[in-house]
Amino acid sequence: MTGKTQNSFAPVFTITPAIARALMRVEAARQAVHSEPVTPRVLARLRETARLFTTHYSTRIEGNRLTQEQIAQVIGVGQHFPGRERDQDEVKGYYAALDEVERLAALGERVTEAAVRRLHALVMGGGRRRVKPTPYRDGQNVIRDSRSNEIVYLPPEAQDVPRLMAQLIAWLSADVDLDEELPVPVKAAIAHYQYATIHPHYDGNGRTARLLTTLVLHLGGYGLKGLYALEEYYARDLGVYHEALTIGSSHNYYLGRSEADITRWIAYFIEGMADSFERVREQTSREAKTGAVNLSAPLRNLDARQRKALTLFESSRELTAREIGGLFGYQPRTASKLCRSWVESGFLEVADAAKKSRRYRLAEPWEALVANR
Repeated sequence: MTGKTQNSFAPVFTITPAIARALMRVEAARQAVHSEPVTPRVLARLRETARLFTTHYSTRIEGNRLTQEQIAQVIGVGQHFPGRERDQDEVKGYYAALDEVERLAALGERVTEAAVRRLHALVMGGGRRRVKPTPYRDGQNVIRDSRSNEIVYLPPEAQDVPRLMAQLIAWLSADVDLDEELPVPVKAAIAHYQYATIHPHYDGNGRTARLLTTLVLHLGGYGLKGLYALEEYYARDLGVYHEALTIGSSHNYYLGRSEADITRWIAYFIEGMADSFERVREQTSREAKTGAVNLSAPLRNLDARQRKALTLFESSRELTAREIGGLFGYQPRTASKLCRSWVESGFLEVADAAKKSRRYRLAEPWEALVANR
């Protein structure tokens, strides 16, 4: 930011030649991925894999001990691992927050403080979907090195958090970006840095910062079909990730961090986007060699659970609510309620109305999408 912290939010950075080259790589990969033919089956599988990767790496950055395989079991079938209850809650919370990011992106509305606070509530909610936006911290938070116990970062005082968050959200929602047109990836990088710097809550700030980044990218047209996981890039070398976020002459927010030049962080972030997007390009290019038609566009009308459910109907044209619910680890009553809502929305049709053996099939055009693989 420039000027005093009392003034409006104005980040300080320079688009260096290296950043410009990385932005060009991002654009090239983005265009290539969107032009590749991807079947519904492949798209659903790749997207779900990316969501599990994102959940694994984002929680691992914060110390989560579950493996990728264990996370898939926790999310997919509700597997319980004794002694890992907190880790399981973190995973389920982050996965639920990813669903919310997709929902908000589909609405196409501007970022709001309430929406970001709800993302934080989901992160901390252990998988509960009915949560209220969490309030900001009411006291000072100190970030210490886990080994030396030395202060690594002293965030702004609690009394300043509401104002700083309001400035950030107003900047993200502004009609006119900085200096004419600010590239969306740069805007996402700034959002990540500034949220983590404000540190508005006692816990969950890093995960929420990464979710906010994803939301900004999706709203700006950089969702890349939900197939990338920036968190994998961060987790590859956590020391470099944390070092890139550590900017300024002092660990104290008011003694340099608030007005620091964040060019170094933006360069790191955009390089990570380019790396992640190019990995997706290579992946979709391999899948496209099957020669299937591009049916990805209609899938944008489905939510994450519906896309995941499509994979079930590839092996069976008709399914019970219990079978569908098993994919998400739902109890029978919850599964039945979900299927009824999908019938009302036009995603499913009742194939057999018998109460005890009621079966469902995909409605058009979803059945045609699954058939054309």
